[in-house]
Amino acid sequence: MTDHASADKGAISALGAARRAPGTGLVPVDRRIYLVAGALFALLMAFSARYGFNRDELYFLDCARHLSLSYVDQPAFTPLVARLSLDLFGVSLTGLRLWPSLAAAGTVVTGGLLAREFGGGRTAQLVGALGVATAPAVLGADHIMGPTAFDLLAWSALALVVARIGRTGDTRLWIPAGAILGIGLANKHSIGFFALALVAGALLSGGRRLLASRWFALGALIAFLCTIPDLWWQAHHGWAAIAMTRALAQENGGLPNALTFLLSQLFMAAPVLIGVWIAGLRFLWRSGRPLWRALAWSYGLLLVFFAATAGAKPYYVAGTYFFLLAGGAVALERRWAEVPGRARGLFASLTACVLITLPVVLPALPANLAGWTAVVNPTQAETIGWPGFVAAVARIWQQLPAAQRAHAVIFTASYGEAGAINELGRSGHLPEAVSGHNTLWWWGPGNPRATTVVVAVPGLTREGAAQAAGMLHRDFASVRIAATVGNSAHETNQEEGGRIYLCQGPVRPWGLLWPSLRHYN
Repeated sequence: MTDHASADKGAISALGAARRAPGTGLVPVDRRIYLVAGALFALLMAFSARYGFNRDELYFLDCARHLSLSYVDQPAFTPLVARLSLDLFGVSLTGLRLWPSLAAAGTVVTGGLLAREFGGGRTAQLVGALGVATAPAVLGADHIMGPTAFDLLAWSALALVVARIGRTGDTRLWIPAGAILGIGLANKHSIGFFALALVAGALLSGGRRLLASRWFALGALIAFLCTIPDLWWQAHHGWAAIAMTRALAQENGGLPNALTFLLSQLFMAAPVLIGVWIAGLRFLWRSGRPLWRALAWSYGLLLVFFAATAGAKPYYVAGTYFFLLAGGAVALERRWAEVPGRARGLFASLTACVLITLPVVLPALPANLAGWTAVVNPTQAETIGWPGFVAAVARIWQQLPAAQRAHAVIFTASYGEAGAINELGRSGHLPEAVSGHNTLWWWGPGNPRATTVVVAVPGLTREGAAQAAGMLHRDFASVRIAATVGNSAHETNQEEGGRIYLCQGPVRPWGLLWPSLRHYN
């Protein structure tokens, strides 16, 4: 008996896996995975209005008002979803976070379906779905509107189709695989590395025959066609994504970050499931199926690649844990059948783990008690204090004489600050803020003949603050601190301790200073 046949047989256990769906060779879909998906959706929506917008969410809303074929730091998919949200709900925190919550539910379903595809019964499917639903990476990332929520869904969906091709040998399925990859690439480039790792893993595992197909070529063509808008925009904007990637590698690479990356992998899924996903890695490796083994290869290849190049971003490989958890659930299902109560024990441990994790990954605590969570998850702290920041800028703007305001602009050091002013400051009649950060630089300096610039700089180290002030004194004849930024919750984040400067008399026309203000990070 081959390894994969043995694995398939082991998965068909006394836990309700004996009945198979007609014509598939698989057991029926366990409807409980939809209940798990619905529960996660309800949980995320229940917390959706807590605290406030994240800086990235404000940026995506800003991008949604400047629709384009692509942007410096991501393709067009997420801004398009943000635009849909604006059209339907206006500037609504709950409305904006509806979309990542839906993506989270979809990712949970694919987790259960992956376990089924690997030959799992009802228990394996439930564990696969619960593994996704309780993953800190999912709870944290899918609470916030951004590319990561949709990226996790795309990785999981692509793995599901690849797993089915590996089981059935039906190469026509490369067509939907290509469509999933193409949509994923229109959202975030990282799924392209997953696809390349899968191809490399398939070649290393003896799956050349499954790739040498016209269907694979057609799927690849579909994926490429989906990238044409992004490529066209990049070609006309100096290949900004490449410059952005280099900046990210400089920020996030290095040995200390690589070590942090590897340690953080223990928390991509719930820690009590470490044994499950390790068992899944072994299950896929020993399956005897080239494309299943390719999934195992992709995990190893991407782990090494992203640890070396993006160590400060450990969630870059979070999507691989969904198929590892599914494989592990199948591998363990037979053992649980032989030892009744083991599955119930795992579910109890998983519940306790989620209760401990919840205040770290979701805004479950009062805002003034959330500061300690920033050590592990700084995202939450970056949702606090934006209305106060906008109010401080508005006070300074309104204090300017009308004649001076007519020749003034608001400039921010980061896209988050600009997004806060542009989205939350609309009712206060503030002008559109400009910034040299990432895509905003391409939108221009506002009034190129401005003689007064209100500059918002985030909270920096003493050295960073001195450097920022030095740059302002270099470019303006008069520079004074007009306000210092805080927040009512007194929580430390990037804006806490920031300064708002009133700068007058640019040494060169503001429009000529603009090229020197571009920065990607």
